[in-house]
Amino acid sequence: MTHNPIRPWRNIERRVSRQIRVGKVLVGGDAPIAVQTMTNTLTHDVEATLDQIRRAAIAGADIVRVSTPDVESTRALREICRESPVPIVADIHFHYKRAIEAAEAGAACLRINPGNIGDAKRVAEVVKAAKDHGCSIRIGVNAGSLEKHLLDKYGEPCPDAMVESGLDHIKLLQDNDFHEFKISVKASDVFMSAAAYQQLATVTDAPIHLGITEAGGLISGTVKSAIGLGSLLWFGIGDTIRVSLSADPVEEVKVGFEILKSLGLRTRGVQIISCPSCARQGFDVIKTVEILEKRLEHIKTPISLSIIGCVVNGPGEALMTDIGFTGGGAGSGMVYLAGKQDHKLGNDRMVDHIVELVEAKAAEMEAAERAAAAE
Repeated sequence: MTHNPIRPWRNIERRVSRQIRVGKVLVGGDAPIAVQTMTNTLTHDVEATLDQIRRAAIAGADIVRVSTPDVESTRALREICRESPVPIVADIHFHYKRAIEAAEAGAACLRINPGNIGDAKRVAEVVKAAKDHGCSIRIGVNAGSLEKHLLDKYGEPCPDAMVESGLDHIKLLQDNDFHEFKISVKASDVFMSAAAYQQLATVTDAPIHLGITEAGGLISGTVKSAIGLGSLLWFGIGDTIRVSLSADPVEEVKVGFEILKSLGLRTRGVQIISCPSCARQGFDVIKTVEILEKRLEHIKTPISLSIIGCVVNGPGEALMTDIGFTGGGAGSGMVYLAGKQDHKLGNDRMVDHIVELVEAKAAEMEAAERAAAAE
């Protein structure tokens, strides 16, 4: 909301963490919280995998993870890394040699799971490859694949076991003089994940990657992720996030950004504030918002837009947005600019006119940024 000052009670004080680099993307420290997703194509299908990566990047993904389960995949990774518009994280399970091959292929980061990567000697070989090729590493602890000795010790997956697993693996990396790592402690259970992340945040200064693993489908997974990730982000925990959905990876990126935008932690694209609609609406709010979301997907500049069906809350919401439209009577409504009434508009011209206003506002803001950068 560019014309309103940020109020002190809306500020989130982020946990202080070390900063690492995932390719060209800084993670941790004062860097913006990075949004990640993961491809679900067969990695050796280079065309399909790159197409999915590019679509995710257009949606705003900062980093994309790619599974590398076999030699065929790590061979394909070389071209994928070379052509990708964003840094690639190679997802490694079970075979440490895939991690070495992925580093050689140009992966920006290696995601390894301490529960199944192998013994300390194999980890040391992976670390050497990461050092040699400028890779960072993500320690990916998962409640579903904890080491046997920890399951024996704790009896079941739990936050204490997950954090102990993570700390054990941190020590392995540090014993090999490797410090370019981030860490995650994921579970499909929101309570377990939140408790593990809260505990982890107090015992390491490593950047933290947030996620609720196997969250579910588009709706259920979005809700679980919003609750789990949102509560942690609210308290300043998290340097990079991935929303895990049984859906198109582009949807993961969109949901990730919406979570961050709702907390004021990232600003990208048009944030539409709209009412659920009722009998008072002066136009079809639901259909209008659906069309505007599609028509405004190309806007990257942060702009707030309120679309409210009637005058009960419309004027108040419009006070806090860059552009607003409030439904009225006789087939028309009121357009607000920078929180002030500007002009009346017929409902039949509303969508096209709002798109024009948003595009003009975005162009104006981009020009101002370029001018400021040139000074």
